[in-house]
Amino acid sequence: MPRLSEVIAALESLWPTERAESWDAVGTVAGDPDQEVTRVLFAVDPVRAIVDEAVELGADLLVTHHPLYLRGTTTVAASTFKGRVVHTLIKNDVALHVAHTNADTADPGVSDALAAVLDLRVVRPLVPDPTDPAGRRGLGRICELDHPLTVREFAERAAERLPATAQGIRVAGDLSARVRTVAVSGGSGDSLFDAVRAAGVDAYLTADLRHHPASEAVERGTGEHRPVALLDAAHWATEWPWCEQAASQLDEISDRHGWDLRVHVSKTVTDPWTARMAPSGPTATSPSASSASNVTPTSNALGAPN
Repeated sequence: MPRLSEVIAALESLWPTERAESWDAVGTVAGDPDQEVTRVLFAVDPVRAIVDEAVELGADLLVTHHPLYLRGTTTVAASTFKGRVVHTLIKNDVALHVAHTNADTADPGVSDALAAVLDLRVVRPLVPDPTDPAGRRGLGRICELDHPLTVREFAERAAERLPATAQGIRVAGDLSARVRTVAVSGGSGDSLFDAVRAAGVDAYLTADLRHHPASEAVERGTGEHRPVALLDAAHWATEWPWCEQAASQLDEISDRHGWDLRVHVSKTVTDPWTARMAPSGPTATSPSASSASNVTPTSNALGAPN
């Protein structure tokens, strides 16, 4: 069985901590470097439900995309919900390791996993990493479809392929417009609109789009002054595919080293939104928009209805 320090070294070969943004909090949060690791669980969020799942699974290591303490803390008291997470991890000998912005810009990274689940062919990074001479690392990805789709068809594909959440997929733009090129960015992506415009893509799929940046993006269009269709998915849903990609990467390393390591991906939905309400009567929509159902529930497991 490998020691935790050996597994962490393997993870950091995939997502070096020095490639994280300066404001980020990545790396090993808890764990004894000398403890043996037999089972690893990947998830997006280090919340109580995921930690409890790791304990029930008998995992020795939990790897999450989001940090536990992004802005630091002065206490890990069990009376706080994050402190309770720390206590549960330590009491049950479960280590926690975080790969966040260093996984976003990796090759392959979070946006590669998002593109793959949507059957998009990656062309290049949306925002290249200037320290990468090969030009493959960076934030977001510019992609192509093998066959053009309408905005409606591409949005339907995203709704079918991404994990189901209460939000589903919000769309801004003409549903009948043709889509050949797509920019994607897992997680919050409205800070990348300048790069999207410069890329001249037909559509942009990301998460956490705010009203004013989205409105300006639609009005301004792309570098060729064409309208860009926006697809806004749930933050968690755009990053969950990375967990499966990352688990496969660790599996390959385990095989090369001859480790008897069992790697799992959590299917627990940790998106914070649990339902979406829409009027039961006529709604004020644009001519290209379609009405939503009255109530859309979600659950804590993948496969819940959109």
